Amino acid sequence: MYVAILADIHANLAAFAAVLKDIEQRGGVDEYWCLGDVVNYGPDPVKCVELLRRLKHVAVVGNHDLAAIGKLSLNLFNPDAAVAMKWTINQLNQEAVNYLTSLPQIAKQGEFTLVHGSPREPVWEYLVSKGQAKENFNFFKSRYCLVGHSHESLVFRVEEDKHVSYIKFAEGLGQVAGDHRLILNPGSVGQPRDGDPRASYAIYDSQSRVIKLYRVAYDVGTVQLRMVKANLPMRLVVRLEKGL
Repeated sequence: MYVAILADIHANLAAFAAVLKDIEQRGGVDEYWCLGDVVNYGPDPVKCVELLRRLKHVAVVGNHDLAAIGKLSLNLFNPDAAVAMKWTINQLNQEAVNYLTSLPQIAKQGEFTLVHGSPREPVWEYLVSKGQAKENFNFFKSRYCLVGHSHESLVFRVEEDKHVSYIKFAEGLGQVAGDHRLILNPGSVGQPRDGDPRASYAIYDSQSRVIKLYRVAYDVGTVQLRMVKANLPMRLVVRLEKGL
């Protein structure tokens, strides 16, 4: 079984479509796991929801998804994100709202726990340090946990001596899902923040038990133009090309 692991699409239809095309060119997958934040920032929230719904998938809700359906206050977001969210809310149709409302904060798929932020705080925690990871391993019972939210690809692993190691999950790198417990982030499809503007995602091969990271180029300029026409914040427009 092959599973595509996606996170933080953020209404970037061009990036999402490029990832799906790349997956098909690699032979396709049996299922998609989405780690939240389908909407906000980008210009195509409804189309991204519709495209995800057409796939055989399992998804959890992100903080931006919750804000878009009125479950989180916009006061919790920075000014640019809040402005973009107000625009996003006005774009969503009832079907998109119903779908986002249906998503759980935590999902279990075999040996994997799926969350947006962290197993300790599924919605909000940015899991980016070894200290955080060490604490978070106590908050899920499965062998592996998949997270998003930080928009950075990374792996935390519990070693035999109980030490937690950090691995930068780079393009083409295969992480073996073996006896070691893991927390893994596949990076962001729609708005990477690791200095590389290309869309980021991973594929899990259940037979070889390897999770491999991929990066995909797409037409960032066209997305930026559509964001400008929608009067979305310029800081969000500019950062897209820089991957920051």
